[in-house]
Amino acid sequence: MKTTTTYAAFVGLDWADRSHQVCLRTADGTRDEQSKLDQDPLALQSWANALRARFPEGKIAVALEQTKGPLVYALSMHAHLELFPINPAMLAKYREAAKAASGTKNDPLDASLLCELLRVHRDWLRPLPTVPAAARELQMLLEARRGLVDQRTGLCCQLGAALKSYYPQALALVGHDVGSPLACAFLRRWPTLSAVQRARPETLRDFYHAHQVRSEERIEERLAVVRSTVALTNDAAVLATLPVLVASIVAQLEVLAPVIADYDQRIAASFASQPDAAVFESMPGAGAQLAPRLCVAYGPDRTRYASALQLQQYSGIAPVQEQSGNTKITHWRWHCPTFLRQSFHEFAGCSVPQSRWAKAYYDEQIARGKPRHQVLRALAYKWQRIMFRCWQNQEPYDEERYIAALRRRHSPLITKIDSICADAA
Repeated sequence: MKTTTTYAAFVGLDWADRSHQVCLRTADGTRDEQSKLDQDPLALQSWANALRARFPEGKIAVALEQTKGPLVYALSMHAHLELFPINPAMLAKYREAAKAASGTKNDPLDASLLCELLRVHRDWLRPLPTVPAAARELQMLLEARRGLVDQRTGLCCQLGAALKSYYPQALALVGHDVGSPLACAFLRRWPTLSAVQRARPETLRDFYHAHQVRSEERIEERLAVVRSTVALTNDAAVLATLPVLVASIVAQLEVLAPVIADYDQRIAASFASQPDAAVFESMPGAGAQLAPRLCVAYGPDRTRYASALQLQQYSGIAPVQEQSGNTKITHWRWHCPTFLRQSFHEFAGCSVPQSRWAKAYYDEQIARGKPRHQVLRALAYKWQRIMFRCWQNQEPYDEERYIAALRRRHSPLITKIDSICADAA
């Protein structure tokens, strides 16, 4: 992608927690200017204002190894600074190839290399896009929620492992989701097998009823487990410590639950205000969580991607081909925004039970022996092209219209789609 912007100066900024190494070269200069910059709001503002005064007529291009964080937030306020995020892996390879094959690494060198990358190879780079505050708010809410959900998943894994070590019967007594409100309330009340065996059957039955377990058959099965089971261990040390660990994990899960619910409400409100909400709500299987993630993946700027292929490559869904002589290898992309790739990958999986053509494609590829995640990436690749067209035209997705297009093109999927429809009927 060729750039047409003329810059008055180029800056490489090697960031650190407390101070940053700066390398500046003017557009017509031949020497680098090295300096240090404190991570302080006043220092950052003074530095940016000094650049504005020194170069009043032109923009300054700034290369740094971040896409978000306090430094990016501070510099983004200044319209005369255009930020170019550099992947740390790219800088490491460039350092190795261009300057320091011996392995030398220091902050002034990295700042100089960032500046050089920007000056010489900026056609490879994309400036950080200017995104409206409402869209950035939604993206930050979604990323924060994903972090909280990952924390919850980690805590559930720890909880399951702890229970298996001294109280495996609890996994049968609380159901498959050990992080559910029922499970947390049960373990807080009966953290050991001996505790639950001392409870009266009527007490347990009332507990399950209060937590929306209405199946009498299931309740009786669980009461039978309580009556007939024996303890895994009577080791005093284990029984003195693991229930404490379980109690601490349960307390964290109970704190996380309302926080995640609050994020869900904020995400729903923010997503409803997005101009393209209807487009991504129409995607089959997207739901309340994935529709907002798809929306921020494309963003409000329709010039951001010249084609669907640019997004497919940037998101890491498009595969990479390597060829040397007669050897040709295809593999997935290693360097891409992980959250973005997860959004499309997860959506592809959710679309299979909701979209007839997606299910037909998925079943066909699985029948050929393809690995599941490889099939989902291929399905996501197809969905990205469909979504790109809907996004460009600002039109909701229409399953019947797409299947009609497949039929006109005599797609081999049509036979499978018709078979699925016949089975459903």
